[in-house]
Amino acid sequence: MSLTVRAITDSEWPAYSDVLFEAFNSSYPSEIRERWRELAEIDRTIAAFDGDLAVGGAQILSFSMTVPGGPIPVAGVTSVGVLPSHRRRGVLTALMTRQLHDLHENGREAVAALYASEAGIYGRFGYGRAADTLSFRIPTHDSAFTRSAPTDPALRLRLVPPADALPALQRVYDAVRPGRPGLYGRSGGFWRNEILPDTEHDRGGMGPLRCLVAEDATGARGYALFRARGRWNEHSVPEGEVRLLELMATDPAAYALVWRGVLDRDLCAVVHAGRRPVDDPIMHLLADPRRLNAIWFDDLWIRLVDVDRALAARAYAAPADLVLEVVDEICPWNAGRLRLVTDKGSCEPTDAPADLTLPVDVLGAAYLGGRPLRAAADAGLVREHRPGALRELSAAMMWDPAPWGCRVF
Repeated sequence: MSLTVRAITDSEWPAYSDVLFEAFNSSYPSEIRERWRELAEIDRTIAAFDGDLAVGGAQILSFSMTVPGGPIPVAGVTSVGVLPSHRRRGVLTALMTRQLHDLHENGREAVAALYASEAGIYGRFGYGRAADTLSFRIPTHDSAFTRSAPTDPALRLRLVPPADALPALQRVYDAVRPGRPGLYGRSGGFWRNEILPDTEHDRGGMGPLRCLVAEDATGARGYALFRARGRWNEHSVPEGEVRLLELMATDPAAYALVWRGVLDRDLCAVVHAGRRPVDDPIMHLLADPRRLNAIWFDDLWIRLVDVDRALAARAYAAPADLVLEVVDEICPWNAGRLRLVTDKGSCEPTDAPADLTLPVDVLGAAYLGGRPLRAAADAGLVREHRPGALRELSAAMMWDPAPWGCRVF
Protein backbone atom coordinates (compact mmCIF):
# COMPACT_ATOMS: atom_id res chain seq x y z
CA MET A 1 0.00 0.00 0.00
CA SER A 2 1.28 3.43 -0.99
CA LEU A 3 -0.49 5.76 1.43
CA THR A 4 -0.90 9.52 1.00
CA VAL A 5 -2.86 11.77 3.39
CA ARG A 6 -3.95 15.21 2.20
CA ALA A 7 -6.83 17.67 2.07
CA ILE A 8 -9.45 16.82 -0.53
CA THR A 9 -10.70 19.04 -3.33
CA ASP A 10 -14.31 19.91 -4.13
CA SER A 11 -14.35 17.40 -6.97
CA GLU A 12 -13.25 14.62 -4.59
CA TRP A 13 -16.17 15.15 -2.19
CA PRO A 14 -18.37 12.38 -3.70
CA ALA A 15 -15.57 9.82 -3.42
CA TYR A 16 -14.81 10.97 0.12
CA SER A 17 -18.44 10.68 1.20
CA ASP A 18 -18.67 7.20 -0.35
CA VAL A 19 -15.78 6.09 1.88
CA LEU A 20 -17.52 7.33 5.02
CA PHE A 21 -20.88 5.81 4.11
CA GLU A 22 -19.17 2.46 3.52
CA ALA A 23 -17.14 2.72 6.73
CA PHE A 24 -20.30 3.35 8.76
CA ASN A 25 -22.38 0.73 6.93
CA SER A 26 -24.76 3.47 5.85
CA SER A 27 -27.00 4.12 2.86
CA TYR A 28 -28.01 7.76 2.94
CA PRO A 29 -30.41 9.38 0.44
CA SER A 30 -29.16 12.27 -1.66
CA GLU A 31 -30.69 14.94 0.58
CA ILE A 32 -28.64 13.67 3.54
CA ARG A 33 -25.45 13.93 1.48
CA GLU A 34 -26.38 17.47 0.48
CA ARG A 35 -26.94 18.48 4.08
CA TRP A 36 -23.63 16.96 5.08
CA ARG A 37 -21.87 18.82 2.27
CA GLU A 38 -23.36 22.16 3.35
CA LEU A 39 -21.79 21.76 6.79
CA ALA A 40 -18.43 20.41 5.60
CA GLU A 41 -15.34 22.62 5.50
CA ILE A 42 -13.47 21.26 2.49
CA ASP A 43 -10.17 22.88 3.47
CA ARG A 44 -10.38 21.04 6.82
CA THR A 45 -11.39 17.68 5.32
CA ILE A 46 -8.58 15.17 4.78
CA ALA A 47 -8.50 11.78 3.14
CA ALA A 48 -6.07 8.89 2.94
CA PHE A 49 -5.38 7.61 -0.57
CA ASP A 50 -4.03 4.21 -1.57
CA GLY A 51 -2.75 5.28 -4.96
CA ASP A 52 -5.76 7.06 -6.48
CA LEU A 53 -8.29 5.29 -4.26
CA ALA A 54 -9.72 7.16 -1.26
CA VAL A 55 -9.65 4.68 1.64
CA GLY A 56 -10.24 6.82 4.74
CA GLY A 57 -11.11 10.30 5.85
CA ALA A 58 -11.66 12.77 8.68
CA GLN A 59 -13.17 16.24 9.01
CA ILE A 60 -12.98 19.24 11.30
CA LEU A 61 -15.90 21.55 12.02
CA SER A 62 -14.90 24.94 13.44
CA PHE A 63 -16.73 25.53 16.72
CA SER A 64 -16.84 27.85 19.67
CA MET A 65 -17.26 25.56 22.68
CA THR A 66 -17.87 26.45 26.32
CA VAL A 67 -15.10 25.38 28.69
CA PRO A 68 -14.78 26.34 32.36
CA GLY A 69 -14.69 30.12 32.30
CA GLY A 70 -16.23 30.71 28.88
CA PRO A 71 -16.10 29.85 25.16
CA ILE A 72 -12.93 29.09 23.21
CA PRO A 73 -12.31 27.95 19.61
CA VAL A 74 -12.45 24.15 19.40
CA ALA A 75 -11.86 21.81 16.46
CA GLY A 76 -14.85 19.49 16.18
CA VAL A 77 -13.49 16.23 14.75
CA THR A 78 -16.13 14.25 12.89
CA SER A 79 -16.77 11.75 10.10
CA VAL A 80 -13.68 9.66 10.78
CA GLY A 81 -13.64 6.32 9.01
CA VAL A 82 -11.64 3.79 7.00
CA LEU A 83 -12.77 1.36 4.32
CA PRO A 84 -13.20 -2.18 5.68
CA SER A 85 -10.65 -3.36 3.09
CA HIS A 86 -7.96 -1.10 4.61
CA ARG A 87 -8.49 -1.42 8.35
CA ARG A 88 -5.62 -2.33 10.67
CA ARG A 89 -3.06 -1.14 8.16
CA GLY A 90 -2.16 2.21 9.74
CA VAL A 91 -4.67 4.35 7.84
CA LEU A 92 -6.46 5.72 10.92
CA THR A 93 -3.15 6.46 12.66
CA ALA A 94 -1.95 8.36 9.59
CA LEU A 95 -5.18 10.38 9.45
CA MET A 96 -5.32 11.27 13.14
CA THR A 97 -1.62 12.12 13.32
CA ARG A 98 -1.83 14.35 10.24
CA GLN A 99 -4.92 16.10 11.61
CA LEU A 100 -3.27 16.86 14.97
CA HIS A 101 -0.12 18.16 13.31
CA ASP A 102 -2.22 20.35 11.00
CA LEU A 103 -4.07 21.77 13.99
CA HIS A 104 -0.81 22.56 15.77
CA GLU A 105 0.69 24.25 12.71
CA ASN A 106 -2.49 26.19 11.99
CA GLY A 107 -2.75 27.48 15.55
CA ARG A 108 -6.46 28.28 15.42
CA GLU A 109 -7.51 25.81 18.10
CA ALA A 110 -5.59 24.45 21.06
CA VAL A 111 -8.31 21.88 21.80
CA ALA A 112 -10.03 19.22 19.67
CA ALA A 113 -13.25 17.38 20.55
CA LEU A 114 -15.11 14.41 19.13
CA TYR A 115 -17.82 11.83 19.69
CA ALA A 116 -16.52 8.28 19.40
CA SER A 117 -18.34 5.65 17.36
CA GLU A 118 -16.39 3.09 19.43
CA ALA A 119 -15.11 4.03 22.87
CA GLY A 120 -11.86 2.07 22.53
CA ILE A 121 -10.45 3.94 19.54
CA TYR A 122 -9.32 7.43 20.40
CA GLY A 123 -7.46 7.10 23.68
CA ARG A 124 -4.39 5.96 21.78
CA PHE A 125 -4.38 9.31 19.94
CA GLY A 126 -4.40 11.31 23.16
CA TYR A 127 -8.14 11.90 23.52
CA GLY A 128 -9.60 11.66 27.01
CA ARG A 129 -13.19 10.83 27.98
CA ALA A 130 -14.10 14.28 29.26
CA ALA A 131 -17.90 14.09 29.57
CA ASP A 132 -20.52 11.45 30.20
CA THR A 133 -24.22 11.29 29.47
CA LEU A 134 -27.28 9.49 30.78
CA SER A 135 -30.14 7.91 28.86
CA PHE A 136 -33.50 7.55 30.61
CA ARG A 137 -36.47 5.26 30.01
CA ILE A 138 -39.28 6.82 32.03
CA PRO A 139 -42.70 5.13 32.35
CA THR A 140 -45.17 7.97 32.15
CA HIS A 141 -47.59 6.50 34.71
CA ASP A 142 -44.78 6.61 37.32
CA SER A 143 -43.44 10.05 36.47
CA ALA A 144 -45.00 12.22 39.19
CA PHE A 145 -42.89 15.14 40.39
CA THR A 146 -42.10 15.99 43.99
CA ARG A 147 -44.39 18.46 45.75
CA SER A 148 -41.59 21.03 45.73
CA ALA A 149 -41.30 21.10 41.92
CA PRO A 150 -41.11 24.76 40.82
CA THR A 151 -43.97 26.44 38.97
CA ASP A 152 -44.62 29.85 37.45
CA PRO A 153 -48.19 30.89 36.57
CA ALA A 154 -46.81 33.31 33.98
CA LEU A 155 -45.59 30.40 31.87
CA ARG A 156 -47.58 28.61 29.18
CA LEU A 157 -46.76 25.65 26.94
CA ARG A 158 -47.26 25.91 23.22
CA LEU A 159 -46.85 23.28 20.48
CA VAL A 160 -45.02 25.02 17.63
CA PRO A 161 -43.94 23.72 14.19
CA PRO A 162 -40.19 23.19 14.65
CA ALA A 163 -39.17 25.32 11.67
CA ASP A 164 -41.29 28.22 12.96
CA ALA A 165 -39.81 27.83 16.44
CA LEU A 166 -36.19 28.37 15.38
CA PRO A 167 -35.84 31.91 16.83
CA ALA A 168 -37.20 30.66 20.17
CA LEU A 169 -34.90 27.63 20.14
CA GLN A 170 -31.87 29.77 19.38
CA ARG A 171 -32.77 32.23 22.13
CA VAL A 172 -32.98 29.51 24.78
CA TYR A 173 -29.97 27.52 23.58
CA ASP A 174 -27.75 30.59 23.36
CA ALA A 175 -28.79 31.58 26.88
CA VAL A 176 -27.97 28.13 28.28
CA ARG A 177 -24.74 27.48 26.38
CA PRO A 178 -22.33 29.86 28.19
CA GLY A 179 -22.94 28.16 31.54
CA ARG A 180 -22.45 24.53 30.49
CA PRO A 181 -18.96 23.23 29.54
CA GLY A 182 -19.17 21.13 26.39
CA LEU A 183 -22.02 22.96 24.67
CA TYR A 184 -20.92 24.39 21.35
CA GLY A 185 -22.15 27.17 19.10
CA ARG A 186 -24.68 26.25 16.42
CA SER A 187 -24.70 28.08 13.12
CA GLY A 188 -27.91 28.54 11.16
CA GLY A 189 -26.72 25.77 8.86
CA PHE A 190 -26.20 23.43 11.80
CA TRP A 191 -29.74 24.05 13.07
CA ARG A 192 -31.16 23.43 9.58
CA ASN A 193 -29.09 20.38 8.71
CA GLU A 194 -28.55 18.62 12.04
CA ILE A 195 -31.24 19.64 14.54
CA LEU A 196 -34.45 20.34 12.60
CA PRO A 197 -34.51 18.02 9.53
CA ASP A 198 -37.57 15.80 9.35
CA THR A 199 -37.29 13.39 6.44
CA GLU A 200 -38.34 9.76 6.69
CA HIS A 201 -34.68 8.90 7.17
CA ASP A 202 -34.46 11.30 10.12
CA ARG A 203 -37.61 9.87 11.69
CA GLY A 204 -36.25 6.32 11.83
CA GLY A 205 -39.71 4.82 12.15
CA MET A 206 -40.97 7.42 14.62
CA GLY A 207 -43.44 10.24 13.95
CA PRO A 208 -42.66 13.77 12.75
CA LEU A 209 -40.46 16.14 14.70
CA ARG A 210 -42.45 18.11 17.27
CA CYS A 211 -41.57 21.12 19.40
CA LEU A 212 -42.89 22.32 22.75
CA VAL A 213 -42.04 25.87 23.84
CA ALA A 214 -42.46 27.24 27.36
CA GLU A 215 -42.88 31.00 27.22
CA ASP A 216 -44.14 34.05 29.06
CA ALA A 217 -44.82 37.60 27.93
CA THR A 218 -41.10 38.20 27.41
CA GLY A 219 -40.60 35.20 25.12
CA ALA A 220 -39.29 31.63 25.21
CA ARG A 221 -37.76 30.24 28.39
CA GLY A 222 -37.58 26.54 27.49
CA TYR A 223 -38.22 23.99 24.74
CA ALA A 224 -38.30 20.31 23.91
CA LEU A 225 -37.76 18.63 20.55
CA PHE A 226 -39.21 15.12 20.35
CA ARG A 227 -40.87 12.46 18.22
CA ALA A 228 -43.79 10.24 19.17
CA ARG A 229 -45.18 6.97 17.90
CA GLY A 230 -48.63 5.57 18.63
CA ARG A 231 -49.06 1.94 19.61
CA TRP A 232 -51.79 -0.20 21.20
CA ASN A 233 -51.44 -3.67 22.70
CA GLU A 234 -53.73 -6.63 22.04
CA HIS A 235 -56.15 -5.33 24.67
CA SER A 236 -56.39 -1.91 22.97
CA VAL A 237 -54.44 -0.28 25.79
CA PRO A 238 -52.33 2.63 24.47
CA GLU A 239 -48.58 1.99 24.69
CA GLY A 240 -47.20 4.84 22.59
CA GLU A 241 -43.68 6.13 23.10
CA VAL A 242 -41.94 9.49 23.03
CA ARG A 243 -38.31 9.96 22.02
CA LEU A 244 -36.96 13.14 23.54
CA LEU A 245 -34.19 14.54 21.36
CA GLU A 246 -33.41 17.75 23.19
CA LEU A 247 -34.71 19.73 26.17
CA MET A 248 -33.33 23.10 27.29
CA ALA A 249 -34.58 25.75 29.69
CA THR A 250 -33.26 28.99 31.15
CA ASP A 251 -34.77 28.57 34.64
CA PRO A 252 -36.15 25.82 36.93
CA ALA A 253 -39.87 26.57 36.42
CA ALA A 254 -39.58 26.47 32.63
CA TYR A 255 -37.50 23.31 32.84
CA ALA A 256 -40.11 21.54 34.99
CA LEU A 257 -43.00 22.65 32.78
CA VAL A 258 -41.36 21.45 29.55
CA TRP A 259 -40.61 18.07 31.11
CA ARG A 260 -44.23 17.77 32.23
CA GLY A 261 -45.36 18.57 28.70
CA VAL A 262 -43.28 15.65 27.44
CA LEU A 263 -44.19 13.20 30.21
CA ASP A 264 -47.92 13.97 30.12
CA ARG A 265 -48.42 13.35 26.41
CA ASP A 266 -51.66 11.43 25.88
CA LEU A 267 -51.64 7.75 24.83
CA CYS A 268 -47.90 7.39 25.55
CA ALA A 269 -46.60 4.89 28.09
CA VAL A 270 -42.88 5.65 28.03
CA VAL A 271 -40.46 8.48 27.34
CA HIS A 272 -37.00 7.63 26.01
CA ALA A 273 -34.63 10.52 26.73
CA GLY A 274 -31.14 10.01 25.35
CA ARG A 275 -27.95 11.98 25.94
CA ARG A 276 -28.97 13.87 29.06
CA PRO A 277 -26.36 15.47 31.37
CA VAL A 278 -25.17 13.44 34.34
CA ASP A 279 -26.40 16.19 36.68
CA ASP A 280 -29.78 16.51 34.97
CA PRO A 281 -32.25 18.17 37.41
CA ILE A 282 -34.91 15.61 36.44
CA MET A 283 -33.21 13.30 38.96
CA HIS A 284 -34.32 15.69 41.72
CA LEU A 285 -37.77 16.43 40.31
CA LEU A 286 -39.05 12.88 39.89
CA ALA A 287 -40.73 11.66 43.08
CA ASP A 288 -39.36 8.17 42.42
CA PRO A 289 -35.95 8.60 40.75
CA ARG A 290 -35.59 4.85 40.23
CA ARG A 291 -38.17 5.23 37.46
CA LEU A 292 -35.55 6.99 35.35
CA ASN A 293 -33.98 3.60 34.52
CA ALA A 294 -30.74 5.44 33.75
CA ILE A 295 -27.92 4.07 31.58
CA TRP A 296 -24.48 5.70 31.53
CA PHE A 297 -22.54 6.39 28.28
CA ASP A 298 -19.47 8.31 27.20
CA ASP A 299 -20.14 11.71 25.66
CA LEU A 300 -17.44 14.18 24.55
CA TRP A 301 -13.79 13.19 24.13
CA ILE A 302 -11.24 16.00 24.43
CA ARG A 303 -7.71 16.26 23.01
CA LEU A 304 -5.32 19.00 24.12
CA VAL A 305 -3.51 19.83 20.87
CA ASP A 306 -1.31 22.46 22.52
CA VAL A 307 -1.32 21.73 26.24
CA ASP A 308 0.17 25.05 27.34
CA ARG A 309 -2.35 27.15 25.41
CA ALA A 310 -5.27 24.91 26.35
CA LEU A 311 -4.57 25.00 30.10
CA ALA A 312 -4.06 28.77 30.01
CA ALA A 313 -7.38 29.27 28.17
CA ARG A 314 -9.75 27.89 30.82
CA ALA A 315 -10.71 29.06 34.30
CA TYR A 316 -10.10 27.10 37.50
CA ALA A 317 -12.21 26.43 40.59
CA ALA A 318 -9.30 26.72 43.05
CA PRO A 319 -5.76 28.13 43.10
CA ALA A 320 -2.93 25.87 41.99
CA ASP A 321 0.76 26.32 41.27
CA LEU A 322 2.22 23.10 39.89
CA VAL A 323 4.81 21.71 37.52
CA LEU A 324 3.30 19.10 35.21
CA GLU A 325 5.35 16.64 33.23
CA VAL A 326 3.21 15.79 30.21
CA VAL A 327 3.60 12.52 28.32
CA ASP A 328 2.46 12.76 24.69
CA GLU A 329 3.64 10.22 22.12
CA ILE A 330 1.63 11.64 19.20
CA CYS A 331 2.37 15.38 19.60
CA PRO A 332 6.03 15.72 20.65
CA TRP A 333 5.73 19.49 21.15
CA ASN A 334 3.63 18.78 24.26
CA ALA A 335 6.09 16.40 25.90
CA GLY A 336 7.98 18.01 28.77
CA ARG A 337 7.41 20.08 31.89
CA LEU A 338 5.00 22.99 32.21
CA ARG A 339 4.35 25.26 35.17
CA LEU A 340 0.63 25.96 35.61
CA VAL A 341 -0.27 28.96 37.76
CA THR A 342 -4.04 29.22 37.79
CA ASP A 343 -4.26 32.64 39.48
CA LYS A 344 -2.21 34.15 36.65
CA GLY A 345 -3.83 32.06 33.89
CA SER A 346 -0.37 31.00 32.76
CA CYS A 347 1.12 27.70 31.63
CA GLU A 348 4.72 27.87 30.46
CA PRO A 349 7.72 25.57 29.92
CA THR A 350 10.01 25.11 32.91
CA ASP A 351 13.07 23.17 34.04
CA ALA A 352 11.80 22.87 37.61
CA PRO A 353 11.18 19.39 39.06
CA ALA A 354 7.78 17.91 38.26
CA ASP A 355 5.02 17.75 40.86
CA LEU A 356 2.96 15.35 38.71
CA THR A 357 3.61 13.20 35.66
CA LEU A 358 0.54 12.40 33.58
CA PRO A 359 -0.38 11.48 29.99
CA VAL A 360 -2.10 13.99 27.74
CA ASP A 361 -5.32 11.94 27.56
CA VAL A 362 -5.78 12.21 31.34
CA LEU A 363 -5.46 15.99 31.08
CA GLY A 364 -7.97 15.94 28.23
CA ALA A 365 -10.40 13.89 30.30
CA ALA A 366 -10.18 16.45 33.14
CA TYR A 367 -10.22 19.53 30.91
CA LEU A 368 -13.98 20.26 30.95
CA GLY A 369 -14.17 19.89 34.72
CA GLY A 370 -16.09 16.65 35.00
CA ARG A 371 -13.36 14.09 35.73
CA PRO A 372 -11.55 13.95 39.10
CA LEU A 373 -7.92 12.88 38.81
CA ARG A 374 -7.83 10.50 41.79
CA ALA A 375 -9.33 7.58 39.86
CA ALA A 376 -6.70 7.99 37.12
CA ALA A 377 -3.98 7.98 39.74
CA ASP A 378 -5.44 4.87 41.40
CA ALA A 379 -5.39 3.23 37.97
CA GLY A 380 -1.65 3.92 37.76
CA LEU A 381 -1.92 6.59 35.07
CA VAL A 382 -0.70 9.55 37.15
CA ARG A 383 2.46 9.75 39.25
CA GLU A 384 2.58 12.20 42.14
CA HIS A 385 6.07 13.49 43.02
CA ARG A 386 5.01 16.12 45.56
CA PRO A 387 2.47 15.02 48.17
CA GLY A 388 -0.77 16.93 47.76
CA ALA A 389 -0.13 17.92 44.14
CA LEU A 390 -2.75 15.51 42.78
CA ARG A 391 -5.50 16.88 45.02
CA GLU A 392 -4.41 20.46 44.21
CA LEU A 393 -4.70 19.97 40.46
CA SER A 394 -7.90 17.92 40.65
CA ALA A 395 -9.65 20.53 42.82
CA ALA A 396 -8.56 23.31 40.47
CA MET A 397 -9.78 21.57 37.33
CA MET A 398 -13.22 20.46 38.62
CA TRP A 399 -16.21 22.57 37.57
CA ASP A 400 -19.93 22.90 38.22
CA PRO A 401 -22.10 22.16 36.24
CA ALA A 402 -20.90 18.91 34.72
CA PRO A 403 -19.79 18.96 31.07
CA TRP A 404 -22.27 17.94 28.39
CA GLY A 405 -22.30 18.24 24.62
CA CYS A 406 -26.03 17.44 24.10
CA ARG A 407 -26.03 16.52 20.40
CA VAL A 408 -23.48 14.58 18.34
CA PHE A 409 -21.72 16.63 15.68
